[in-house]
Amino acid sequence: MATVEKQRQRKYRVLGTRPVRHDGVDKVTGRARYGADTHLPGMLYAAMLRSPHAHARIVSIDTSAAEAMPGVHAVVTREDFPDVSNRIVELGEGAVNLGHLSQNVMARNKVLYKGHAVAAVAADSIHIAREAAQRIRVEYEILPPVLDVLEAMSDDAPVLNEDVRTEEFGGGTGDRPTNVAKHFHYEKGDVEAGFARAAVIVEREFRTATVHQGYIEPHAATALWNPDGHVTIWTCTQGSFTARQQTAELLGLPVSRVRVIPTEIGGGFGGKISVYLEPVAALLAKKSGRPVKLVMDRSEVLEGTGPTPGSYIRVKMGADRDGRITAAEAYLAYEAGAFPGSPINPGCMCIFACYDVPNGRIDGYDVCVNKPRTNAYRAPGATNAAFAAETVIDEICEQLGMDPLEFRLKNAAVEGTRRIDGVTYSRIGMKETVEAILNSEHYRSELKGPNRGRGVASGFWFNVGLKSTVVATVNPDGTVSLVEGSTDIGGTRTSVAMQLAETLGIAAEDVQPLVADTDSVGYTDVTGGSRVTFSTGIAAIEAAKDIQRQMCERAALIWDCPVDQVRYEDGRVVGPDGQAFTFKELAALVPSTGEPIVGRGTSGKANQGGAFATEVVDVEVDPDTGKVQILRFTVAQDAGCAVHPSYVEGQMQGGVVQGIGWALNEEYIYDDQGRMLNNTFLDYRIPTCYDVPMIDTIIVEVPDPNHPYGVRGVGEVPIVPPPAAIANAIYRAVGVRMDRLPMSPPRVLEKILQSRAAAPAQ
Repeated sequence: MATVEKQRQRKYRVLGTRPVRHDGVDKVTGRARYGADTHLPGMLYAAMLRSPHAHARIVSIDTSAAEAMPGVHAVVTREDFPDVSNRIVELGEGAVNLGHLSQNVMARNKVLYKGHAVAAVAADSIHIAREAAQRIRVEYEILPPVLDVLEAMSDDAPVLNEDVRTEEFGGGTGDRPTNVAKHFHYEKGDVEAGFARAAVIVEREFRTATVHQGYIEPHAATALWNPDGHVTIWTCTQGSFTARQQTAELLGLPVSRVRVIPTEIGGGFGGKISVYLEPVAALLAKKSGRPVKLVMDRSEVLEGTGPTPGSYIRVKMGADRDGRITAAEAYLAYEAGAFPGSPINPGCMCIFACYDVPNGRIDGYDVCVNKPRTNAYRAPGATNAAFAAETVIDEICEQLGMDPLEFRLKNAAVEGTRRIDGVTYSRIGMKETVEAILNSEHYRSELKGPNRGRGVASGFWFNVGLKSTVVATVNPDGTVSLVEGSTDIGGTRTSVAMQLAETLGIAAEDVQPLVADTDSVGYTDVTGGSRVTFSTGIAAIEAAKDIQRQMCERAALIWDCPVDQVRYEDGRVVGPDGQAFTFKELAALVPSTGEPIVGRGTSGKANQGGAFATEVVDVEVDPDTGKVQILRFTVAQDAGCAVHPSYVEGQMQGGVVQGIGWALNEEYIYDDQGRMLNNTFLDYRIPTCYDVPMIDTIIVEVPDPNHPYGVRGVGEVPIVPPPAAIANAIYRAVGVRMDRLPMSPPRVLEKILQSRAAAPAQ
C-alpha cells in the first residue's frame, strides 16, 4: 500500500492523500441530523397500517373508528391517491413503473406481500397514531401466495398483477396476464460449436435467498404541505431529485411544487432510492394542515421495503485442454417481488463479464412473487450471478488441474473484449486485479490445518455516469464554498472537494462542501451506481476550470494586460514579466475587481468503463456443525485513481463484509403463507465483528479514460465475489460444492452428511 501511495503523491498534490472528512466532526459528536431528527413546530406523528397477508384482495376499508379517536388529525388510504398511469421512469440505479410504484406506496385493490402499506394515520403522538391504525378495519379476500421464482413462472401459478405481460427483449409482448414481466436474451458466436470444442463442460444449478441491504438507519420522512400548494420534504434519501420526481408524479404535482431537503443518511446501498413514506407523509400533511413525520421501525424496513432478489440460476461452461473458455450459457430467473423491476438485466450483463467468452448465450427473466418489491443492493444482480459463474469456473479448474487465478489470467477480459450483451470494453483492470491477488502475500502463504480451505473469485460492476451539477464560490479568505446535489453516503463530500482542490491547486481543507436541497442546486442524479466521485467529481473539475478562467480575467484587470498573457498553473495565476498571485492572494483582491467569482460545472456525457475485483479467502469449516469461520480475506480492486485511499479501503472492506453476510447467514425466511419469520435484527443475522477478520485491501489503479483523473466508482464491485470465493474455499476445506445461499451451518452440514453417505465404505 505504501508504494502505491508514493506513486500517487508524485503525480497529484491532493488526490491520493487522506484528509479528515469534512463532515467527520458532526458525525462523531452526534450533531449530524438524520431523517428522524427532523422536528417542526406543530408536528404530528404518523403510523402505517400494513397487510397481515401475502396475497389478498381488499374488499373494504373502514377508517371511522380511527378518525373518531381523540388526537387523530388525518387518515389516508388508497382513496386519497390519484390514479397514476403505467410509465417507466429511470431512478439512476434501476427503473420503476410509476403505476406500480404508486400501488406499492399504498395498496389499491390487492395486497401483494405481508407488510404492504394499506393506510396511514397522523396524530398528536406516535402512540395515538399506532393505536388508531390498529382500529382501521380492512376486509380481505385471501388469495394463494406464490413465493418461489420457478413456481411463479408456471402456467397455473396465481397471477399477482393483471396488467403484467411478458415483454420480450427486442420487441413483442405476451397476450395474457403473467408473473413473468420481462425476458432478456443475449447471444454471441456459435454456442453449440463452442461446447463441441470443449474438453471439459460443467453445468450446475444455483439458488440464492432474498437478502436485505441492512442499513442501520430506518426510512424516515417529514412533510410540510403549505397552503400555497408547495410541499417540503425532509428525508434520508439516496437522491433528493429522484425523490422529488417520484413524489411529484405520485401526487400529481409539478416538480416545481415539491422541494426535497436531504438529511444525513445512515446507509442505503441502493435501498433508499425508491420512495415509500414521502408521498404518504405529504398527503397526511395536506389533510391535517400540519407537518407530519413518518418513521419506519426495523420490522417495517425488513417487511415493507425492497430487498435484493432471490434467484434461480443455471450455468453451463466449457473450456479446452489449455484452459481457454470455449462457450458459456446462463439461465437466470430473478424475483422482482410484488411488482416488476428486479435487477435481472444487470445480472445478465455481469454474469460472464470478467472473461473473454467467444461463444455465449444468456436468458434472464424478471418474475413477480408475493414478497416486497425488490430494490437495488450494491451491484444489484451481480452477486447472484457471480456466485453461479465463479463456482462453475472453480470446478472447471479442478477438472483441468489448473490454478484458478492462472485460468482467470488466461481468460480475462481486456480492452477491446466484447461482452455477450454487446458492450466492448475500453481500458479496464480485470487482469491487474487477478495479478495483484496472485502475487499477494496472502495467496502465496501456506494454509495449514485440517478442514481449512482457500478460495478465489472475481467480480464486475459496470458503474454509471449520469448527471450532476456543482456550484463553487471563491471566498475572500482563499477558501471555496462548494455546493453539490449528491447526497453523501460514503464520504463523497470529501472526494468531490478533493477533485476541485486538485484542479485549483489548493488544499482539500480549503474547500467547504455542502449538500444542498432540490431548490438550491441544479439537477443531480441519485447517489448510486458508484457514480458520485466519478460524475459529480467531473462537475467539480469543470467548476474549478471555470474558476481558473475567471481568476485569470481578474488578474489581467489588475495587471492591465491581455488575458491571453495570463495562465493558471499549480495554484497560482501567472502573468507577463514573472508576475504571479497565489490563489489566496488573488481571492483577497477579487471583491475590488468586480462581481464575485462563481464557478459552475455540470456532467452527464461521460460514462464509466466498469470496475473489477478479485478476492481470496481462507476458511475453516467445523465438519460436525457446518459452521464456516472466515480466517483471512484479501480484496484487490481497480479504483482507477483512489482519490481518498482510506475511503476506497473502507468501501472495499464494507462490501466484502456484506458479501460475507450474504454468503453465510443472511436470508428472508418465510412460512408457506408468505409471512416473514425473522423480521428483526435479532433473527435476521447480519455479520458482527465476531464473524469477520480484518479485511486486507490491495488498491489497483488502472485509470478510466472517461475521467480526467482516471477515477472509477468503488462502492459496489467488492460485494460481488465473496459468496463464490467462500463457496470455493468450503469445497477445498471439506470437499462439498455449495449451490445455495446462504451457506448456513445446516446447509453446509447437510452437504457434508450427503457426501459421507455417498462415499464408498472403507
